Amino acid sequence: MGLLTNTTVLITGASRGIGEAMAMRFAEAGANVAFTYLSSEARAQALEQKLSEMGVKAKGYKSNAGVYAEAEKLINDVIADFGNIDTLVNNAGITKDTLMLRMSEEDWDAVMDVNLKSVFNLTKFAIKPMMKARKGSIINISSIVGLIGQAGQANYSASKAGIIGFTKSIAKELGSRNIRCNAIAPGFIETDMTGELSEELKQTYFKSIPLGRFGQGKEVADVAIFLASEMSSYVTGQVISVCGALHT
Repeated sequence: MGLLTNTTVLITGASRGIGEAMAMRFAEAGANVAFTYLSSEARAQALEQKLSEMGVKAKGYKSNAGVYAEAEKLINDVIADFGNIDTLVNNAGITKDTLMLRMSEEDWDAVMDVNLKSVFNLTKFAIKPMMKARKGSIINISSIVGLIGQAGQANYSASKAGIIGFTKSIAKELGSRNIRCNAIAPGFIETDMTGELSEELKQTYFKSIPLGRFGQGKEVADVAIFLASEMSSYVTGQVISVCGALHT
């Protein structure tokens, strides 16, 4: 039996990148996987098929986590289809990078809605069945830039820093109900986005990372598995960096 057999995880923004890696890793651990996507329907269908072939129940939902009403409907739909939510992974995120002088209000609002408001939305509705069950794990995907900042990413950095404050508050608020809440702060991870970087630029980044490489999505997912399982039963309100010692 897997570490998370007979449990259900809901992962937002799982059609690609870190979210997809987490969906695969949770299925490997035996969890049933509900996940969301926004536009990559073909990739979402392919992921649902791959997960199902691994012997777990899997379903993708087209849903914008940044919209309050859609988040409520999503949680209701997942409960109807799966019966429960043991772990919520708030992973949905976007970037709209530019210097502050050029950043528009739309750029700011879009990043805040998808990256930060989505965490509020999904947590707001997911904790109701968790409170009823008197157990649950909420895992929020922040970023190393939420801890150290980054020029040209004031909106993204602020949203990821907000997730950290939210995480610590929810951990204190819901600990008495046996609901844990932690954050993961990835550094540079191999994704479609980093794949577009030139080799020269990659080598420049590697020099700033003590481990000398980008991380893999599975390495972030493994931390999420730990936080979802009973191995971390006394871990809550924490931020775990997965960054190769880029920030210590």
